[in-house]
Amino acid sequence: MNSLFVCPHCGGPLERGERAYACPRGHSFDIAREGYVHLLPANRKHAKNPGDDRGMAAARSRFLSKGYYAPLRDALCGLAGACAGPGEGVLDSGCGEGYYTAGLWEALERPRLAGVDLSRPSVRLAARRVPGAEFAVASVYHLPLADASAGLVLNCFSPLALEEFRRVLRPGGAFLYVVPGAGHLWELKQVLYDSPYPNKEENIPYEGFSYERVVPVETVMDVAGEDLRDLFQMTPYYWKTPKAGAERLAALDGLRVRAEFRIHVFRKA
Repeated sequence: MNSLFVCPHCGGPLERGERAYACPRGHSFDIAREGYVHLLPANRKHAKNPGDDRGMAAARSRFLSKGYYAPLRDALCGLAGACAGPGEGVLDSGCGEGYYTAGLWEALERPRLAGVDLSRPSVRLAARRVPGAEFAVASVYHLPLADASAGLVLNCFSPLALEEFRRVLRPGGAFLYVVPGAGHLWELKQVLYDSPYPNKEENIPYEGFSYERVVPVETVMDVAGEDLRDLFQMTPYYWKTPKAGAERLAALDGLRVRAEFRIHVFRKA
């Protein structure tokens, strides 16, 4: 089958076979048992195991699967339905374990959908979650997609690779960029840090895109037990928190937490 992916070595189109992707110049990439492909050349792999590790990916998968962030997923699906035309390519850039990718897959009624992430454990989970879509271990700064091949790009809490997003989006294509609101997980931060500070919110116009609007999404979650540990582990705070803060969180049975998201909606000029 024709793939949304292109060869990371020569840029040629990839054909997906039963066991491997291949390009006309003979470059071949095996398909893993879970259904994903590795398209990250060795010279772009700057760590032995780049991206989120297995524990973080598993924690995020467990937490999101319980619906805590469903309001964000539903808002993204509604926007995607209004932005993506029938038969267009859709890219989830920094797809993680595929929770939002799965939402797009259902909302857009099985589009030509690809997800990429640097983390192999995350991509493995995403491919299991959405077996009908295409997934690749790849860098968002070197997306394995052809120029103007996507009508919609989603970037949810992932690196902002604007030059690549401009390249792969067709003229008029939509770009949905999700960032945390000022008070996102504020109560969790109050437990973890002695002097927490709110996230900075900015409406920044980016070259090559027209700014359509910002869609706020907010919810309050009662998170307890292992779900609270998973929430902590899936965030960047897990690596930055002082020992005392982590111990304060571990002593809690549960916590009421605000989740605040901002979806920035852009169009490629």
